[in-house]
Amino acid sequence: MAIHPNSTTIPASNLREWLQGVFIRLSFSESDAQLATDVLMLADLRGIDSHGVARLSGYIRLIEAGRINPKPNLQFTQRKKSTGHLDADGAIGLVSAPFAMQKAIEMTHECGSGWVGISNSNHFGIAAYHAMMALEHNYIGFSTTNASPLVAPAGGAERMLGTNPICVAIPAGEESAFVLDMATAAAANGKLEIAERVGKPIPEGWALTKNGENTTDASALKQGGLLLPLGSDADHGAHKGYGLGAWVDIFSGVLNGGNFGPWAPPFVSFLQPRADQPGKGLGHFVGCWDVDGFRDLSDFQRDMDLWIRRFKATTPINPNQPVLIPGEPELAQFNHRQTHGIPLVDAVVNDLITVGESLQHPFNP
Repeated sequence: MAIHPNSTTIPASNLREWLQGVFIRLSFSESDAQLATDVLMLADLRGIDSHGVARLSGYIRLIEAGRINPKPNLQFTQRKKSTGHLDADGAIGLVSAPFAMQKAIEMTHECGSGWVGISNSNHFGIAAYHAMMALEHNYIGFSTTNASPLVAPAGGAERMLGTNPICVAIPAGEESAFVLDMATAAAANGKLEIAERVGKPIPEGWALTKNGENTTDASALKQGGLLLPLGSDADHGAHKGYGLGAWVDIFSGVLNGGNFGPWAPPFVSFLQPRADQPGKGLGHFVGCWDVDGFRDLSDFQRDMDLWIRRFKATTPINPNQPVLIPGEPELAQFNHRQTHGIPLVDAVVNDLITVGESLQHPFNP
């Protein structure tokens, strides 16, 4: 596993204990602090460093700005037998999305599927955490969210969509689960933040300057630039990434009474949400299916194992780079980091030290 030279490796158990203490000091209940910690830890353990503890100081600034409610009164309404709505009361999405997914799972026990739309929420971490909750019951899990507008629609020169991730988690039998967790933009904003922190350029096709020119500058967004949709340009299918991002925005925002498009509230605390917002907070959409509603679970798992094994046996272009199954690289990272620790780049370590000092809860890397 590659580790950046300017990084410090922290035992996962140490980071977890410290992180939970941070949330407790931010006035989270003990159960919510544990849940928020679990979501951030899974991101770092699975190698999604852009959505782990690197996000912590951003959440704290939103709490200080009054835009995240650390003591929310979550209001769930079951509108039909298999669907419901959650007003998250300004909660952090690390808490509201798992709460909603648990409701979806309970409805699936009864109806074969369950779906919950969420409004009045905030950034929910990695989509995989919420979708993977369904795997414990051998259900297929799904989660998605809209986000701060940073992405231009295909052919556009204005920030209209978030990076709007999609995740689906599918159980197998003897093989590991299929877990597709992807942004509908060319890259997640967090990847630009990580690149900037370690002083690396970003690949071409990720972003444009504010003047609409291609750039490899990781700080482009801070200078008024734009992220591109998946596909980057017309020749490479940008309309497909735009379509997927728009679908997520409608399912997460329009369907649930959250904000959407350019009205989605910014993640950064120094920018205020627009005064003309049509909805409440950010929106998410989560749900699951019981495989047994379609065919016998054991038969499905047998065929999923066959599917996975056959695709992994695909003749590779490069013999040293075998074809991977979605979720396979993240699982390898999880297994490695659980044992050997989580590498944090120096900028993140310094950030956590500052957080610890401000809360009188020292971070000792």
